[in-house]
Amino acid sequence: MNAPLTPVQHDSLQKSDRQSQIVRALQAQLPAHALIWNAEDTTPYECDGLTAYRQRPLVVALPETEAQVAAVLKTCHGLGVPVVARGAGTGLSGGAMPHALGVTLSLAKFNRILKIDPVSRTAVVQCGVRNLAISEAAAPFNLYYAPDPSSQIACTIGGNVAENSGGVHCLKYGLTLHNVLRVRGFTAEGEPVEFGGDALDAPGLDLLALVIGSEGMLAVTTEVTVKLVPKPQLARCIMASFDDVRKAGDAVAAVIAAGIIPAGLEMMDKPMTAAVEDFVHAGYDLDAAAILLCESDGTAEEVEEEIGRMTAVLRGSGATAIAVSTSEDERMKFWSGRKNAFPASGRISPDYMCLDSTIPRKRLADILLAIQEMEKKYKLRCCNVFHAGDGNLHPLVLFDANDPDELHRCELFGADILETSVAMGGTVSGEHGVGVEKLNSMCVQFTAAENEQMFGVKRAFDPAGLLNPGKVIPTLQRCAEYGKQVVRGGRLPHPDLPRF
Repeated sequence: MNAPLTPVQHDSLQKSDRQSQIVRALQAQLPAHALIWNAEDTTPYECDGLTAYRQRPLVVALPETEAQVAAVLKTCHGLGVPVVARGAGTGLSGGAMPHALGVTLSLAKFNRILKIDPVSRTAVVQCGVRNLAISEAAAPFNLYYAPDPSSQIACTIGGNVAENSGGVHCLKYGLTLHNVLRVRGFTAEGEPVEFGGDALDAPGLDLLALVIGSEGMLAVTTEVTVKLVPKPQLARCIMASFDDVRKAGDAVAAVIAAGIIPAGLEMMDKPMTAAVEDFVHAGYDLDAAAILLCESDGTAEEVEEEIGRMTAVLRGSGATAIAVSTSEDERMKFWSGRKNAFPASGRISPDYMCLDSTIPRKRLADILLAIQEMEKKYKLRCCNVFHAGDGNLHPLVLFDANDPDELHRCELFGADILETSVAMGGTVSGEHGVGVEKLNSMCVQFTAAENEQMFGVKRAFDPAGLLNPGKVIPTLQRCAEYGKQVVRGGRLPHPDLPRF
């Protein structure tokens, strides 16, 4: 007589049966090479850029046409199977982490630039086109796509739409939201849907602004129409050193208060400067407590005038050294460190968790000093790089994920940064999204009623709750449990997520 199955064996058997059911259904919709389900083949899809949390999907679908995307969604909807859309997997909040009982819908094969229109200054591209590839294709027309995340060499426009990505030049040129005219895709039921249009405005409710930044919860994006802008005649960058982080933070506020909107205004603290200088040798001042990079672009006359004004403000704010790029090569050298902050951090630590909160510009120094105290509290190092001009922080907490205690302390450290940002008048996310990383911190920023309103929007688009479920919006039960943890003095953000 066979022994009864243990609960683990029972769950494994149910999972296997469910996988077989999904594979059979999707094999009728996709060619054999567009469907994978063996554990070895699906492992590369188990996480995005937030590698601390991993989960293999039951099945990965790699459609090549919009008709196939619609078929996958319709099939999954009919079976009640969760679907997680995935682009390049460069996200940093776990937004593309698979569902344990779901299908990962990879859109990597949607990588064609469909049209560049230099007259209307627009480009129509598929969702899997890399951010930088749009600018490369538009370059012959002296145009480019302005939002430039540090991952632009790899990240896709569909992922940028999902997260409302920014970049070092978002202060002047805006986020993805401000540079997209139209988004096409499919609902959870596999029905075609379009947001926005080719004109500057579209009739009806502004649902384009709703879908951009919705983290794959409302629809699956397949095609995007983006705005292109003329390449500036000239761009020059100021590199300013400060011997005190408060002086540097106050200088950021002073530049904006002077009526200047730089093309870029970035800040790095001393630990980050040391990490990137050792990596790219950009010529950074290693003695500085903080460095500001301030860029001006436009005509030669505009740039000269603005550089002069910014230099005066920075000197008046206590800059100890100022260098101004004299060539395009030198400007790119100044920026090379900032653009390589993440890989540079990877060289000095087994793992890092990149946070993404926002604060009022006037609180830059306050949050930096608070993070320094948190380093002592949690006994972990943190390197800081900021989109200082718009108050978007990117602290990188360094840890070893193979050490459960370090991972735990990193989680507490991250939650502390996010919640301190909210306390200072900011938000838990600027451009990386909430995903799974910031679910508990959403309980701190929003009330139960506000979260329920967001669930209402989700239900309007996806009544069955199958698109990227369990992310972005915390449930009432989750917030109640997190509240108990905080009362007990603990702040473990993700007690129920799979780990190393």
